[in-house]
Amino acid sequence: QVQLVESGGGVVQAGTSLRLSCAASRRAFSTYTMGWFRQALGKEREFVAAVSWSAGSTYYADSVKGRFTVSRDNTKSTVDLQMGSLKPKKPSVYYCVAGSPYTPRPMQSYEYIYWGRGTQITVSS
Repeated sequence: QVQLVESGGGVVQAGTSLRLSCAASRRAFSTYTMGWFRQALGKEREFVAAVSWSAGSTYYADSVKGRFTVSRDNTKSTVDLQMGSLKPKKPSVYYCVAGSPYTPRPMQSYEYIYWGRGTQITVSS
């Protein structure tokens, strides 16, 4: 079992930056593909970003490419999401996720076994 705890959410203004962090409870963290999903109020959950177990590959939703950066530190069992140029958006919950080392479709939610409880972000205009 892997426990994921997100932090860094809050209320920010459009155009600013915010960094989310996710701490994992297990030593085998380095074997997991890690990612972020988000769900806005009244909308379906959507993929945001993911990073392979070795950090050799990263994946981004088109909507965040060039603005968000996902990174991981396997020595600390953490994965971060640096978000820039934030756009006004309904309150959204960002979830940290963990999946097996082999994830052929890292943008699909079914690839991920473990989910954090989420952290909420509101971007005001």
